[in-house]
Amino acid sequence: MLAIFKREIQSFFTSPIAYLVIGLFLVLNGLFLWVFKGPYNIFEYGFADLSNFFQLVPWVFLFLIPAITMKSFSEERKLGTLELLFIKPLSLSQTVLGKFFGTLVLGIIALIPTSIYVYAIHELGTTVGNLDMGPVIGSYMGTLFLMSCYTAIGIFASTLSENQIVAFIIGVVLCFLFFFGFEGLASLFDSGQASLTVQNLGMKHHFDSISLGVLDTRDLLYFILLTAFFLFLTWQQLKNMNR
Repeated sequence: MLAIFKREIQSFFTSPIAYLVIGLFLVLNGLFLWVFKGPYNIFEYGFADLSNFFQLVPWVFLFLIPAITMKSFSEERKLGTLELLFIKPLSLSQTVLGKFFGTLVLGIIALIPTSIYVYAIHELGTTVGNLDMGPVIGSYMGTLFLMSCYTAIGIFASTLSENQIVAFIIGVVLCFLFFFGFEGLASLFDSGQASLTVQNLGMKHHFDSISLGVLDTRDLLYFILLTAFFLFLTWQQLKNMNR
């Protein structure tokens, strides 16, 4: 697994991909939060907190993470190197986990520079330092769990086609459905209990819950199980290809 992990990291940083993804992520967030007027602009928001950033970041990663993962197995299939992975002394699960953690680390690296936003908000308050760190820490944790789900979904999508653009589109659609689709579906139910049950199936409900600064084991378990589910589907898809 470590060999695959190192290869993924090296492939990102020996090409423009990593720098492009990290730069694009930071530029988009910076523009929406500090420059463009609109619902995400911190100055127009009027409150010294980072809730606008954590409302925006799931939508940015919704496109960026599938863009990173689309080549994970699609490129291997197109170049004919997938068979080489099968004959290496590595199990399929190690291959899948190596690619998963390699991509996830790149997302974490992109997220680290945003800690400067915490300092900026800390200083911008009417009373300097009047920033509730509970929701901030909770939101960062929620973002990490959300990224893990997006990454697992994107890697699975990359096994479905050797065309990277098709894999990207499938990844974006699946991520969108699991993040926001159940929220939209829940609005169709008149019963409050039925609506809540449907919302519980989506990532947005659990992400919003963690962002409040309350770590509920049900929310953490949801993200862990959803990530494991798509990693299992990836493993199963590779197993079928290896027959």
